[in-house]
Amino acid sequence: MQLPGTSGTPSAATHRPFGSTEGVPRRVVLLGSTGSIGTQAIDVADAAPDRFTIVALAAGGSNLELLAQQAVHTRAAAVGCALADKDTLHKAVQDAARDAGVSDYDPELFTGPSAATAIAAWPEAEVVLNGITGSIGLEPTLAALAAGHLLALANKESLIVGGELVKKAAAPGQLVPVDSEHSALAQALRSGTPEEVDRLVVTASGGPFRGMKRAELQNVTPGQALAHPTWKMGRMVTTNSASMVNKALEVIEAHLLFDIPLERIDVVVHPQSVVHSMVQFVDGSTIAQASPPDMRLPIALGMGWPHRVPGAAKPCDWTRAAEWTFEPLDEEAFPAVALAKRTAAAGGTGMAVYNAANEEAVDAFHDGLIGFTDIVDTIAAVLAEHTDTAPLTLESVLAAEKWARTAARKRCGR
Repeated sequence: MQLPGTSGTPSAATHRPFGSTEGVPRRVVLLGSTGSIGTQAIDVADAAPDRFTIVALAAGGSNLELLAQQAVHTRAAAVGCALADKDTLHKAVQDAARDAGVSDYDPELFTGPSAATAIAAWPEAEVVLNGITGSIGLEPTLAALAAGHLLALANKESLIVGGELVKKAAAPGQLVPVDSEHSALAQALRSGTPEEVDRLVVTASGGPFRGMKRAELQNVTPGQALAHPTWKMGRMVTTNSASMVNKALEVIEAHLLFDIPLERIDVVVHPQSVVHSMVQFVDGSTIAQASPPDMRLPIALGMGWPHRVPGAAKPCDWTRAAEWTFEPLDEEAFPAVALAKRTAAAGGTGMAVYNAANEEAVDAFHDGLIGFTDIVDTIAAVLAEHTDTAPLTLESVLAAEKWARTAARKRCGR
């Protein structure tokens, strides 16, 4: 899949090339605006008003007060909320406007389950940053692509469960990764041609349980799973990082984004989280992207691709001594990556089942119904029961997810 700034011409359906002229602020839509990615994206836009302007935003609604404050702060023309009705959202926005001393702000409002999808297709947008967590981001992803917007994708699940469905919907140059690992790969891949790429190396911090054996993981607690040593993320992503499910999903995402076979994508544990991923070329050269762990850099690059945003994040301080270490992944203790590779290789709706079963198992773990190692065991068990061979469509993906959630809940004792 080609990225903006590489060779190739976008589909005529988009009516314009991706990557607007430098110096003209890009009109950005934020999906999942109250989450970790969304809040940092607003920081990026605030710091670079000559590069970005927020024209619309949407969130689930678990933090309605923050959503309303963001709307007033950015003066977004459209605001979406999945959980609130229009009267509730309108009141929240007007209350936030009053508290900020703003009297002339009245955005268009979208509410209900389809709010993010409607916002993703906002006609005034140039870039849609999808920072929603989970496979509920699939329909907004497809809507943004159909509208012809550049899609800065932090919602890896929509690509993973949608697979070829998403790839076929994306014109060349329309899809840009925001995950730090895939942003690193996209940058490193600019060092050579596709034919010169030998393999991709995706780095993992190792999470809070790095070095532990499977037997030691059986009794770890939710609190321990959420104590990530490097990144501050939401409950689902942080738990996925601890189980290596997040890294498994990232491997599949890399496979889909860059058209590299699964057997040529490796995972290496790098606890310092400074080298975000690497590309090994056929001549033996390896190009690594390094920067201190700060998501504002890949967010800024995703929204501004292929242009870099000066001062987006602090660089490494090369005047100070530092040590970087790399370790192989213990696949016996952390089998999630190998399981995902087998599932993706089988094709169909398997990765939709993988992701849905994981989300249910993570919730069950935090509710005290299952142990930590039971998370990946549940995914494997549900996949073993999965026999659907339907062609990959939006309907088949949603049906597979529904079935997998039911199966996982039953197995977890719900």
